[in-house]
Amino acid sequence: MSDQLADPLTDAVIEPVWLVEATYAPDAAEARVPFRAEHLAGIEARKAAGVIIEAGAFTDVSASIVIVRAADEAEAIAIVSDDVYLRNGVWVELRARRFGRVTSAG
Repeated sequence: MSDQLADPLTDAVIEPVWLVEATYAPDAAEARVPFRAEHLAGIEARKAAGVIIEAGAFTDVSASIVIVRAADEAEAIAIVSDDVYLRNGVWVELRARRFGRVTSAG
């Protein structure tokens, strides 16, 4: 994305991205096992392509956070919706919020 903004109060550069929260099903700790390798490979491929910036899960297996580069909320949700976890009921809900990622400071 090329819509980075300079913070007028500092020398920081802010990249507008999307933070997607993916809520796990109650049985996710067990249900994700057969899909985990495919899930992680998909995350790594999208990170290598620059679409996903970072991803990880809360240690209580309540939700995952995926930070993505996308033009809008619909695109952010679509990127994460393609994951094997959502297709197989490991994730049950997705929510996206605009997020200002600090990429550098003078």
